[in-house]
Amino acid sequence: QVQLVESGGGLVQAGGSLRLSCVASGSIFSIVAMGWYRQAPGTQRELVATVTTGGRTNYADSVKGRFTISRDDVKKMVYLQMNSLKPEDTAVYYCNGRLRTNFYSSLNDYWGKGTQVTVSS
Repeated sequence: QVQLVESGGGLVQAGGSLRLSCVASGSIFSIVAMGWYRQAPGTQRELVATVTTGGRTNYADSVKGRFTISRDDVKKMVYLQMNSLKPEDTAVYYCNGRLRTNFYSSLNDYWGKGTQVTVSS
């Protein structure tokens, strides 16, 4: 089994910062990419940022220049530094891992349970 556990969410005022962390554990053979997605009430889950094993990053236009994703392959962790937060960043943030559980398995997506981020105006 694979588990992804997020931490670091909370309540912050507009203009403030938060840092999210996610650790992957369990039967993991290799991780290709990790990332963050978010979902606000009444909306679909959307990509925030991803980072590959090679270090290639991808950001949603709405967070470019404000959020920074990073990862620690040894610890199987991914981080999201969020600066200059806006009320529209309020959402549940989910950690994603795209990985193989053994040499022969296909790539699959695994998700954490989410952490709430609330930005007050």
